[in-house]
Amino acid sequence: MNRLRAAWTTMLGHITPRTIDAVECVVSVLLAILVAHAIGGDNVAWAAFAGYMVMRGRAGETVVRGLLRIVGTVTGGALALVLAPLVASDWVGSAIAMLAVGTLSLYRALTARRAYAWLFFGLTFAMVLLDKIDAPDTALGQFVETRILETVAGTLACMAVSIASALTVRRRWPAAPTPPPVVALWHPAAFYHAVQAGVALALLVGVARAVALPALAQSAVGVMAVMLVPVHGLGAGGLVPVSARLAQRFLGCLAGAALSALCLFLAQGHAPVLVAGTVVGVAIGRGIENGPHSYRYVGTQFTLAVLVMLVPDNYADGDVLPGIERLVAVLIGMAILEPVLLAGHWLAPRYASAEPADRGQDEPGGV
Repeated sequence: MNRLRAAWTTMLGHITPRTIDAVECVVSVLLAILVAHAIGGDNVAWAAFAGYMVMRGRAGETVVRGLLRIVGTVTGGALALVLAPLVASDWVGSAIAMLAVGTLSLYRALTARRAYAWLFFGLTFAMVLLDKIDAPDTALGQFVETRILETVAGTLACMAVSIASALTVRRRWPAAPTPPPVVALWHPAAFYHAVQAGVALALLVGVARAVALPALAQSAVGVMAVMLVPVHGLGAGGLVPVSARLAQRFLGCLAGAALSALCLFLAQGHAPVLVAGTVVGVAIGRGIENGPHSYRYVGTQFTLAVLVMLVPDNYADGDVLPGIERLVAVLIGMAILEPVLLAGHWLAPRYASAEPADRGQDEPGGV
C-alpha cells in the first residue's frame, strides 16, 4: 500500500498546469467532434478547431472567449446575409466588400477590447462570401447556418470541459491568468497593417473568380490569422513579424500534414485510428504551443493541419479529400499574402511614434 501511495504521489508530482491544459484540449476537441456530428455539421473540423482554440486555463476566460467567438460569428454571418446577395455575382463588388470588412475587422481585432469577436466578425463574413462564390447555387442561409452551428458546437464543448475542469483538477493545478489587452482608440500602424490584410482578402475574391479552387474560405482564415500580430512593433512595418509567422505556419502545417499522412496510411479508413491520431496530434500541438520558446505558433498550425486532415465530415466514408483541399487552401492564402506584405513594406510610411497595443498572450491563440 505504501508503494502504491508513493507511486501515486510521484505521478501527481509530474503533472503540471501545462499537462492539464493539453488534456483539456484533447477532451474538448473530441467532444466538439461528437457534438458536430450529432447536429449534422458540414465542416466538423471547424467545430473541432473551435474546441481547441477557445480553451484557456481559466474557465472564466474560456467562457468569455467562447461567447465572443459566437457573437462575432453570428454578426459576421448576419452581415453576409445582407451584403452577399448584392455583391456575390460581381467580382468587383465582392472584392470591395471583402476589403472593407476585412480591414475593419482586423483593425479592431488588433486594437479593441473585444478583439476576438471582431476577428470572427470578419472571418465569418469572408468565409461565407467565398463559399457563396465557390458554390453559387447553394442557399446563402445554409452557409451561414452551418458556420454558426459548427462554431457553437465547438465552443460549447470547450466551455463545458473548461468549467468541469475548473471544478475538479484545476483546483489542484490552477492556471495563471492571461494579461488583459491594451486598447488603442487610434493606431495608424495597425490600420495600415489591417488594410494589407483587406487587400489580400480582396485578391482571394479574384482568385476564386479566376480559378475553380475549393475550400478557399480556409485561405481567408489563414490570411487573418497570420496578420494577427502584436502591434507594438508595427512602426517599422509588419513584413518581418508576419513573415516569421507565415514561416511558422508553413512548418507547422507541413509537420502536421506529415503526421496526418502517416495516420491516414495506417488507418485505411478505420475511424478509431483517425481518432487516435487526432488525440496524439492535439496533445503534441498544444505542447509546442505552450512551450517556453519563440516558435509556439508552429504548435497551433500543427494542430490545424491534424484537424483538417484527420477529422472527416463523416467517419462512415472516411473521405479525406475535403481536409486535403482545406490544407491546400491554407497554403494558397499564405502565397497570396506574402507579395502584399512586400508591396506594403516598400510603400509603407514609418510609424515610429505609434502607441503600442500588445495583444499579450492572447495573440498566439488567434483563430
